[in-house]
Amino acid sequence: MKTFIKKLSKAIAGASAGLILATAGASSVQAIDTSVVDEAWGKPTFVYGGGLTEAEIQQTADLLKIEDMNNVASTPATGEDLQKYLGYGSGNSASMVSSVLVQRDNNSGVNVDIITPENISVITEQQYINAAITAGVEDVNIEVASIRPVTGESALTGVYKALEVNGEELDQERMEVAQDELEATSDIAEGEDLDEEESNRLDGAIVEIKQQLADIKERTDNLATREEIEQIINDALEKYDLQNTISIDNINILINYFEKYQNTSAIDSEEVKKQLSEFANDLGDRLGDAWQQAEESGLLDRIANFFKDIVRSITNLFN
Repeated sequence: MKTFIKKLSKAIAGASAGLILATAGASSVQAIDTSVVDEAWGKPTFVYGGGLTEAEIQQTADLLKIEDMNNVASTPATGEDLQKYLGYGSGNSASMVSSVLVQRDNNSGVNVDIITPENISVITEQQYINAAITAGVEDVNIEVASIRPVTGESALTGVYKALEVNGEELDQERMEVAQDELEATSDIAEGEDLDEEESNRLDGAIVEIKQQLADIKERTDNLATREEIEQIINDALEKYDLQNTISIDNINILINYFEKYQNTSAIDSEEVKKQLSEFANDLGDRLGDAWQQAEESGLLDRIANFFKDIVRSITNLFN
């Protein structure tokens, strides 16, 4: 019975958060136009999963609205690429299914659009963006698609491959740390059963932590101590109203991750600071205005009290 009530409360909380998010609207990501030749790269780059058949490659291209394959540069993401960029895997390409279409877009920041959210079961667009910035990705539009269900955790392999075939190489350590970030944040979101709105707030907290660590490095020319990292994490979680949501175990996962993060060149990269600032603004547009308006109008309190009454009534019914 307690489990049922807990799940019901979680579902109701998600529904109320959804009502608030609906007033904010999703961030707009312009679809990649494969008929346009970019000054930097020429054609957009289509990196398809190396485990796909020819028919499945075409099916994926259709999902990404690639009408003419001559309008894109195409290359597979293989198991060997997974080993090369992310530092793990067997080298077998059979499991490489998710695919990406990547286009350089100067001064745009990093933008991600998951075309098949029903088949990308774990990773969110914001998690991709956060991790890609850590790796050193900048000013690109990325579309992600999969013809069948996958976690999506290896999709960044395709992004890194697209950059490389266009003559842009990323730091190996940062790519591997970015993958650690992607897995840590997605595991926390999944383990804590975060709804969409809570997951977005966690992404905002991750950006805040990165910015605070960079500020310490800039001000003191030293890295933050473990105790300082823990305080920064706790402050960020409180700022985004997650202090009672994220467990101690998951806070320790974040502490361990950010100790590793601040030892990469991302910590004092001016480009990372710029990309994070743009991403933070986007998250603010997605969450901040609607949340603030709802709070000021008393909508949050009314929603919370309404649903609390429902849960209380159901609980009394079973007692």
